[in-house]
Amino acid sequence: MASARDLRRLTLLALYQIDARGGGDREQVRLSLDDCGTLVEEGPVFVDARTVFSETELDAAFASACAAYEDRKLADDAVAELAPDWPTHRQPAIDRAILRLAYHEMETGVPPKVAVNEAVELAKAFSTDRSPAFVNGVLDRLMKKREGEREKAEEGAGR
Repeated sequence: MASARDLRRLTLLALYQIDARGGGDREQVRLSLDDCGTLVEEGPVFVDARTVFSETELDAAFASACAAYEDRKLADDAVAELAPDWPTHRQPAIDRAILRLAYHEMETGVPPKVAVNEAVELAKAFSTDRSPAFVNGVLDRLMKKREGEREKAEEGAGR
């Protein structure tokens, strides 16, 4: 059984590929996940080489990547509001995928602190030296903004 971290890395791999293909050719992206173990030989270590994914885990990671891609406009708008100097087209593709994945996870019930921490770890593993700070800063502001909105809504409901 794969760890949550390995499944998240697999989801990131699929999301990155979907984005690079402009959302198309998803069947090919799904098929590429079957070969993720061979990535160790090519350089990037996306998952523990000993991990064997079940078809259910591969399908779940792919479905999550597709859902995160479908939510990209919402994620991109949220990031643009918090980091106006770094619009989506200026972000490294891997950072964009990490931010979209973290946004999607926060929207689907992953505790925000977990989503932020995991996104920073992904940035450390797969992006530039500056990316972890960027990802952390943007997602921390997003998390705080959402907490403030939630508290405001609770106060309004309590009146």
